[in-house]
Amino acid sequence: MMSNRQLMKRLMARPGRKFSLKDFDPGWTADIKNEKKAEALLAEGVKELSKHQEVLYAQDTRAVLMIFQAMDAAGKDGTIRHVMSGVNPQGCQVFAFKAPSAEERDHTYLWRSMKALPERGRIGIHNRSYYEETLVCRVHPEILAAQQLPDDLKDEKIWKRRFREINNFERYLVDNGMLVLKFFLHVSKAEQKKRFLARIDEDDKNWKFSVNDARERTFWKDYMRAYEDVFTNTSTEAAPWYIIPADHKWFSRLAVAAITVQAIDDLKLSFPKVSPDKKRELQEVRKALAAEKD
Repeated sequence: MMSNRQLMKRLMARPGRKFSLKDFDPGWTADIKNEKKAEALLAEGVKELSKHQEVLYAQDTRAVLMIFQAMDAAGKDGTIRHVMSGVNPQGCQVFAFKAPSAEERDHTYLWRSMKALPERGRIGIHNRSYYEETLVCRVHPEILAAQQLPDDLKDEKIWKRRFREINNFERYLVDNGMLVLKFFLHVSKAEQKKRFLARIDEDDKNWKFSVNDARERTFWKDYMRAYEDVFTNTSTEAAPWYIIPADHKWFSRLAVAAITVQAIDDLKLSFPKVSPDKKRELQEVRKALAAEKD
């Protein structure tokens, strides 16, 4: 098994380079062929993440934003659930972004994400994000046409503008102490089909499937092109994209945990140092407590 840092490097969309999804195999598992081995490694990662989260919360100067994007049935919900299973709920918040509400449409597209940013000391998870404004709106021009924007801003340059705006926004977050981790769960079209069929054939999974899921599948190539343009233009040194192979859920969960642990570890967090005066106060309190008679 390669190290967390090696895995991070292997799965990063290189900033400043034209991106192609053909360079990333959705079935890759880093030579881990045993699912039980992956689960054991994930358990270790979850423990490490729990320790990091405790220090992050105590230090209260930094925050972590984890963004998840994927095609339907790639396993975002399960990945979030498994990777964050050991984190104290008080230090974590999850937002699942769906189609914008009327109130959200009356604001700029980054507004609802700004409202949902994690506080210092906390981990924020965005299940889908402002990147939908460069993906679904691009694949379905009618959505962009219906947005409350001046007509002259709905031109062919809008995607480049949005890429610039997003890069500036993420740079702002990083410059203010936020770690931005962006994960694309890369599932193959064949594996998506398999998971869709399971959702239809298994009664307990029927609730997960909607007719619209199958409709969006017909735009697969359009989405892949849109994603490649997103990664080419928004994978930056400040906030790179990580392309997570998702045909094997046990590996995608392990990869996300490993990268997250390494990225937070690189922040070199530590518990707050107590001043000498505070230390003396604590010792006085300790003496008083020790002198108490039960």
